[in-house]
Amino acid sequence: MDKSYVKMLIVMRQNEFPVQLYPRENPLPIDLGKIITVPGVRRCGKSSKMEMVVNRLIEDGVAKERILWIGFDDERLYNMTAGELDDIISAYRELYPEIDLRTVYMFFDEIQLIDGWEYFVMRLYKHYTKNIYISGSNATMLSSELKSVLRGWPFEEETYPLSFREFCTFKGINPDSWLEQDIAKIRNAFHDYNRQGGYPEVVLTDNELYKTKILQGYFETMLLRDMGEHYGISNLEVLRYFVKRILVNLTKPTSVLNIYNDIKSRGLKVSKDDLYRWVDYAKNVFLLLAVPSYSKSLVKRESSLPKLYCIDNGLRDAVLLPQTDDNGKKLENTVFLHLYRERTPVDTIFYYKGKQECDFVLQRGVEVEALFQVCWDLSDAETLQREIGGLIEASAATQCDKLFIITAEESDTIDVAGRTIRVVPAWKWLLGRL
Repeated sequence: MDKSYVKMLIVMRQNEFPVQLYPRENPLPIDLGKIITVPGVRRCGKSSKMEMVVNRLIEDGVAKERILWIGFDDERLYNMTAGELDDIISAYRELYPEIDLRTVYMFFDEIQLIDGWEYFVMRLYKHYTKNIYISGSNATMLSSELKSVLRGWPFEEETYPLSFREFCTFKGINPDSWLEQDIAKIRNAFHDYNRQGGYPEVVLTDNELYKTKILQGYFETMLLRDMGEHYGISNLEVLRYFVKRILVNLTKPTSVLNIYNDIKSRGLKVSKDDLYRWVDYAKNVFLLLAVPSYSKSLVKRESSLPKLYCIDNGLRDAVLLPQTDDNGKKLENTVFLHLYRERTPVDTIFYYKGKQECDFVLQRGVEVEALFQVCWDLSDAETLQREIGGLIEASAATQCDKLFIITAEESDTIDVAGRTIRVVPAWKWLLGRL
């Protein structure tokens, strides 16, 4: 490891602060006395949330020299080993021999790229400083094994692409305004959000073609580096086709066996076990999120087909370049992402499938808190009855009477079978304006 290069990285980063940033919800804590872990999909704003911490520290009078920031997504650090991580501390000490390391705030961005990084971080925490922030684009940062290595000290702040409230803020729209002209802007912003998703760089870009290229670049990096290189997958074309098949199947239970048979019929070679592992890898890099089927039986729940959702609607569109309108699928994905983002530590999200279906069952602890159907347009009588029927059946099965249908624009209250169903426009529901 060339320590002179590390020194240059440290000083260059210090000189960049403070940086101009758009505000995000749920800012990271300062001086908590724990290792702050910031896991999440690539490019969703993890670095920005850590930069906000640095900005606040500088505002509070912390000298820039007490900020140590290393981003491991630098190509010259790709081959760094865990044994060389100590060179970072050595380089910092040579730069600032008079600074007590106990007063230094350390930020390690995309640290999951270095195998064995956990032990380095734990050693820093035990012997040098309690002010450590780490980000990474792999769900192993949320694993019980990691918590064991870090001995219960991490504080997790999982990060996602922008919420709709954040999207409005990025667009200069007041999400809490009740002025008629602002509500019109909010409603228009919702349609943009449902279509293009919430990646910050994309939201701040006006050129539609460039947005697509940005998102395709994110996907390729996740596919080639985060999955292909990290997990040693050489069959990349089959991997790409497999992931696309899952994205096409959005909102429906996903059968890996059916996709395997399709791949085999095309003369492509891959094992079923590989495909099941690839689903886990796609979840590990936060590309896909799984929703199991609701059942009081653990065996039935574990044996049922999951629904798989995508971390971002715009990313999915850029990968598939769909030729048909699938606003309904995007709306269901948007609703799921909001439920997932807002869940508490005791919340679990399911879907219900009996004779009829209900899109989302939100269970809080052992009780079902709410049931949700998602439908773009309820103007068709048959569609309305299907959505109501699924809610009523799920309500009877779960003993839950807090029932919602989330739509693009419609608002209503439906009393049926002794229950009340609230029909709520998505833009209102996403902003908590019920």
